[in-house]
Amino acid sequence: MFIDHRQEQWPEWLGTAEFAYNNKVNTSTKVLPFRANSGRDPRMGFEMRRQGKSEGVRDFAERMKRIQEEAQAALKKAQEEMKRQVDRKKGEAETY
Repeated sequence: MFIDHRQEQWPEWLGTAEFAYNNKVNTSTKVLPFRANSGRDPRMGFEMRRQGKSEGVRDFAERMKRIQEEAQAALKKAQEEMKRQVDRKKGEAETY
């Protein structure tokens, strides 16, 4: 959807497509991929920058760990739900 019918412009739009993907909540993890990788929401370019102190490394590491744990828990829950759905429809295996 970012290119013309001859598909000549995709290298120019690849960064935009990647940003759009990483800025959408993942259905399994319930977290933005950008947030899971960096620990913060992406800057859209039009918000005012806040004045403040730099975040401490320890605080950042703890926040990243918490976000990754939440994403892992959401993935595990999604995996268990998928397994439950498959097992519900699965019958006994054929004996040969």
